[in-house]
Amino acid sequence: MFGTRATLFELYGFKIRVDLTWIFLSPLVIWSLAQGYFPSYYLGLADATYWWMGAFGTLGLFGSIVFHELAHSLVARRYGLRIKSITLFIFGGVAQMDEEPPSPKAEWLIAIAGPISSFALSAACYLAFAAGYRIHLPIVPLGVIGYLAFINSLLGGFNLIPAFPLDGGRVLRAALWYWKQDLPRATRWASRIGSLFGLALILSGIFHMITSSFIVGVWWFILGLFLRAAAGTSYYQVIARTKLGGKPIRLFMTPNPATVSSDLPLDVLVEEHFYRSLHEMYPVTEDARLIGCVHSKQVAGIPRDRWTELTVRDILTPCSAENTVAVDADALSALSIMNRTGATRLLVLDGDRLAGVVTLKDLLKLLSLKLDLEGVT
Repeated sequence: MFGTRATLFELYGFKIRVDLTWIFLSPLVIWSLAQGYFPSYYLGLADATYWWMGAFGTLGLFGSIVFHELAHSLVARRYGLRIKSITLFIFGGVAQMDEEPPSPKAEWLIAIAGPISSFALSAACYLAFAAGYRIHLPIVPLGVIGYLAFINSLLGGFNLIPAFPLDGGRVLRAALWYWKQDLPRATRWASRIGSLFGLALILSGIFHMITSSFIVGVWWFILGLFLRAAAGTSYYQVIARTKLGGKPIRLFMTPNPATVSSDLPLDVLVEEHFYRSLHEMYPVTEDARLIGCVHSKQVAGIPRDRWTELTVRDILTPCSAENTVAVDADALSALSIMNRTGATRLLVLDGDRLAGVVTLKDLLKLLSLKLDLEGVT
C-alpha cells in the first residue's frame, strides 16, 4: 500500500514527498469531481469546464493535505521531534518521525493540530466563497473554492474518527496512553479499532457499488484497504521502536563478512563468489579500507564478454549515507535508512573499516523472536 515516493519540494525545512499512488488515483479523483460532484452542484456547464474544475479541485485537495500535515509537523517540531519529510498519499499524508512523541500530551496536541488546521482552512474557503458569490466571481473559481470549503471540513471531520492512524485514533491513543501509561498497549487497542473501521469501510463500499452509487462505493472500498494497511503498519512501527530502540547495531549485524578486492575481475567475482556463496552483495575493500559494495544486479547489466575486461572497481557502489550505518548507531537508524532507500542490507562502519553487514531479514527475524519470547503488552 505504501510504495515508491518522489520528493517534490521543501517547505519550512520539511521535504514534501508524494507517494506514486497519486499517479494512479489522481485521475480517479479528477473523474469523480468532473463527472459526479461538480455536475451535481453546477448544472448546465460544458464538459470541458467540469474537467477543468476537477483538475483544479484535485490540486486544491493536494494543497489542503500539505496544509494539514504541515500543522502536525510544526507542532511536533516544538516538542523536539525531528520530522524528516511529509509524504502525501491520495487520502492524506504522513509526517515521518523516527521516534514517538515524548508524552500523551504531546501526542494529543500533535494529533489535534491537523483537524483544527483543516477546519480553519474550510472556514476561510467558505468566507471566500460567500464573498466571491456576492461579487459574481466566475463559476469555475467559485465552484472550486466551494469544493475546497467542503473537502477541508470533510478532511477535518473524517480525521477525528477514533480509528488509528487517523488523527482521532491518535487522540484516542493519547488518552489510553495517559490512562495505562503503556504506549505499545495503547497503540494496539487504537490500531485494532482502526483496522475494524477499515473493514467496515470496505464492506460499505461493496454495498454501495452493488446497490446505489458506484463512485462512492469505489472510494469507500479503496479507503478501507488503505486504512487497514496503515493501521497494521503504524502498529508494528511502534513495536519495532519499542523493542529495538536503543539497541546498538552491533548486536544485529553479521561480523567479519566476506569481502572482495577492488581489483578483482568480474568473471572471477561471479564464478568464485556469487555462484559459490549465493550472496547478492559483497563489500569491496582496498588496502584494508572499505570503499563500497558490489551487487549481483550490477554485474547482470554488463555483457558477459566484458566480464574479463572489467574489475569490481569499475562498477562498485561507493560508500554513502544510503548504504552504510555507523557501528555505534542503534537498530532504528538502520531501519530508518532501509525504509527511506528501499535497501535490504547495509554495511556497518567502524571509521573507514568494515565492522559487519546488517540485513532487513535479520532485523525482522530478531524482532519476531523478541515478540514470541517477551510478548507484547
